[in-house]
Amino acid sequence: MSTKSQSLLSIEATATTLEKSINALSNHQKYTILTSIDICLFLISMMAAIGFEYGFDLMPVEVLSQGQFVLLDVGIKIGFFWYFRIYQQVLRYIDGSFIFTIAKASIASFIATTIVAYLSAAPVIPASVLIGDGMLALILAISYRLCVRLTIGRMRQIVYPGRNVRGIVIYGAGSAGCVLAQALIGENNGKRPIGFVDDNQYLQGRNVQGIRVYAPAELLKLKANTGFEEILLAMPSIEGQRKRDILQKLQILGVPVKTVPSIAEILSGHVSINRVRELDIEDLLGRKPIAANPELLQHDITNRVVLVTGGGGSIGSELCRQIAKQQPKMLIVYELHEFALYQMDMELGENYPHLNKVACLGSVTDAQALKGVLDTYGVETIYHAAAYKHVPIVEANPVSGIINNINGTLTTAQCAIACGVGKFVLISTDKAVRPTNIMGATKRVAELVLQGLADQTNHNTCFTMVRFGNVLGSSGSVVPRFRAQIAEGKAITLTHTDITRYFMTIPEAATLVIQAGAMANGGEVFLLDMGEPVKIYDLATQMIRLHGMEPHRDVKIEIVGLRPGEKIYEELLIDCDAALPTGHPKIFCAREAKLAWKELSPQLTELLEAAERCEVTECVSALHNLVPEYQPMGQYARVKYEAVAA
Repeated sequence: MSTKSQSLLSIEATATTLEKSINALSNHQKYTILTSIDICLFLISMMAAIGFEYGFDLMPVEVLSQGQFVLLDVGIKIGFFWYFRIYQQVLRYIDGSFIFTIAKASIASFIATTIVAYLSAAPVIPASVLIGDGMLALILAISYRLCVRLTIGRMRQIVYPGRNVRGIVIYGAGSAGCVLAQALIGENNGKRPIGFVDDNQYLQGRNVQGIRVYAPAELLKLKANTGFEEILLAMPSIEGQRKRDILQKLQILGVPVKTVPSIAEILSGHVSINRVRELDIEDLLGRKPIAANPELLQHDITNRVVLVTGGGGSIGSELCRQIAKQQPKMLIVYELHEFALYQMDMELGENYPHLNKVACLGSVTDAQALKGVLDTYGVETIYHAAAYKHVPIVEANPVSGIINNINGTLTTAQCAIACGVGKFVLISTDKAVRPTNIMGATKRVAELVLQGLADQTNHNTCFTMVRFGNVLGSSGSVVPRFRAQIAEGKAITLTHTDITRYFMTIPEAATLVIQAGAMANGGEVFLLDMGEPVKIYDLATQMIRLHGMEPHRDVKIEIVGLRPGEKIYEELLIDCDAALPTGHPKIFCAREAKLAWKELSPQLTELLEAAERCEVTECVSALHNLVPEYQPMGQYARVKYEAVAA
């Protein structure tokens, strides 16, 4: 073994032993050690101040003559250091604010010592001694703490033989980047920050916390010189297009990119700024969130009894979270699946302990049970999110889709009328526009049901519906599936190279649904601004590159063909000219074509009776009669042709 290797091993052993010894100490032992060091430093500072004043040859005599005052001075300093909680600070994490705290404690102790000196009966201590002592004590107290911090940080940065330490570049040299760098240096996690990158020209070329700041244009050269293996985006306050532009530029580097939480996540208290996470699709989309209107959020919820059907699903559960924040009189979570209901009930209980909530297990097709719930609790607002939504599954099980999505909506709406519910909001989908699948057709019929009921004058329930596209992170969403396939080293499976979808985060969708419902007068179809449509193939390549890999080389993309009933393009509106603005910039209103209840009712009866008999052909034919723009694909295309011919 070489001499250099032996030296490194010796350093490693020493560092490991020292770290274990420090960690083995109790807090009381650590406080005692730190206090003892400060006592020694304060004695040195006072003796040095006396030496500067009288000469170091006379210093012992003067110290002895002022012995009582010297001890009093040290005691006052230690007392103020305890009062300002100096000894509770972990030395490896000290920063500017901690140094400022030490300065405050030193100034306070200097003032107290000066007052005591001039009020005591002892010989007067010259002001120059007191000033010199105060300055020296401050310098020594800060210096030794900085030395300890730098020593610990240096020891943790040493690259030991056999240890795989990954070089990290932090994009953003602001406060978030500094906290992140400090955390990486302070934690023995195998990652070491080797540079900052920042757009601020003032910072470029300078050192922050001993780490050089580079310009974004220098990243390729830095990668070639250092071979860093990861980029951490430490800019929690940036949003929208700027974040998207930065991420697009980072793709060419071929290294994984991760990010710190957003400001909203940090302020929620659920995560800290140094909790690095994988990039989500919302980071890639660059959507800029619009602040919610508090009046619209509270309109149908605050001090009201609110029921959410499908409250354990992706949208339903987020609706429950948003509703809980608006202080309803009572929140009723209505869900068919027991475990989903249990999870939602537990989450609400933990996060909103003062919320008056009820967990109801039941189906939206069970009129008697549902009516009992509405009557018992006096429900005033319903958000109807219960639906079968996965296109291939509903395509393979059309009868179940019709019963749940159409009969479930009809039953819930009729129960709402019977029980005097004031507001009924249906969660609809862009797949209801010119549907090519059973799921989309059933949701369009559900819209027709509410439109027809809204026109009737024999009730006081306000019916409305909100239509939007895909939500991020929902069950069955492409993003978690792509992420899992990349992590497992599998090929990403894509149905078509040109397939395009609208995307929105679940919290944003739920918030907009509530606000849209508050603006309803009855019968409106509200549309949410989904931003620009996203080509799924481009999304897949972005995700691969931001994981530090190259599409088709490191991760294959397999085109498997469209699934039954799947469309290449989705749309939110049949007649784009019919969209009207509302009081909210992200919400539009459309007056879609509708059927009078007298015309709609017999056709609904025919459809639901066919579903009860499990007559699939009759069901598809009846769906086409109700939704003429329905264009079934695959096995149901022939049924449509026969229905048209008939």
